[in-house]
Amino acid sequence: MNNYQFSTRRALVRGILAGGAATLLAACAPSASQTDDAPPELPEADRALKAVTGVEQVACIAGKDSINETGEKWTVYGTDLGSMFDKDGKIYMVFGDTFGCCPPGTGGPGGAGDWRYNVMAVISDRDPKDGLTFDTMITDRQYHAKQLITKEFVDTTVIPTYGVAVGDRMFLHYMGVRSWGTPGSWTLSSSGLAYSDDDGETWHKDSGVSWAGDSNFGQVAFVKEGNFLYLFGIPGGRFGGVALARVPQDKVLDQAAYRYYSGQFLGRPVWSKDEKEAKLIVPAPVGELSVIWNAYLERWIMTYLDEHRAAIVIREAREMWGPWSPPLTLVSGKDYPALYGAYMHPWYVENDGETIYFAMSQWGPYSVFWMKATLVKN
Repeated sequence: MNNYQFSTRRALVRGILAGGAATLLAACAPSASQTDDAPPELPEADRALKAVTGVEQVACIAGKDSINETGEKWTVYGTDLGSMFDKDGKIYMVFGDTFGCCPPGTGGPGGAGDWRYNVMAVISDRDPKDGLTFDTMITDRQYHAKQLITKEFVDTTVIPTYGVAVGDRMFLHYMGVRSWGTPGSWTLSSSGLAYSDDDGETWHKDSGVSWAGDSNFGQVAFVKEGNFLYLFGIPGGRFGGVALARVPQDKVLDQAAYRYYSGQFLGRPVWSKDEKEAKLIVPAPVGELSVIWNAYLERWIMTYLDEHRAAIVIREAREMWGPWSPPLTLVSGKDYPALYGAYMHPWYVENDGETIYFAMSQWGPYSVFWMKATLVKN
């Protein structure tokens, strides 16, 4: 990593720690899709979630001093993100920029070496109460986690934003980060899909499916429902709103098969071939996001970083396309400084989802932590 990359990363953490990211919103020009009318809001009488309580950091699961000893076992002393998907009874947890010895523990990787743009852990642990135990990580040699996807020449890094398995094939949505900007802002060259047919050992970028650098699908969260794969999309950075797309699960690598939620007609969702017609379902600002069905609330729930609040928030909706409730604070940056990412998986809940577990990053130690919280119903 060169000095410019380090300086922009340091600028990012300084802005987050100072809580000043929200003041930069006015300087961030919205994409065309962000100028739509504000999406409808779930009426108060229809909301199931009253409050969040019992927020707790269970364990550090990846990075320095993690319960999985990722530094000693796989040379992962610093990493972030940790989105999850399942295949054949196992969880695959995907991380972003990853470093070997020795991140400073004061914000990002600092001068750490052995940079890999992305790595992945394999997990069969189904008990979330004491943190997640890694079976292994995908490796290229002993004691060394393997980089999954390589960047293009024009990019600084390539970061997986979410994964999913459809049949025997794994998919990763990735964003090519051209440059880091002011806190919470970065520029993408493009985003796209990579796939693996050997349980994550090797990956191939698919040239047939991609989104432009300014697309509202620069980062996504995947949900499988019925015969479709749904994509909750935001632009690069943390200042955009959420749009929704879907594709038949047997046509994930066919760009012409993607349809974008463009509103409702007679109370039913309308899906357009044209990405430009995609409507926002959740307003800005939305950072890294995750969506699952919660049986306890009988609602879809969405978690993400809200830069205005300096907090990870949670919303609920009866339908994926909304209307979504106003955000409630899930984890405050006052309690966990420089937090981001809040990745859930439907396996990791208690009492049908009254208690949820999720992976959360903190920039300061540059590590991934296992969190829990209890939801209170109306």
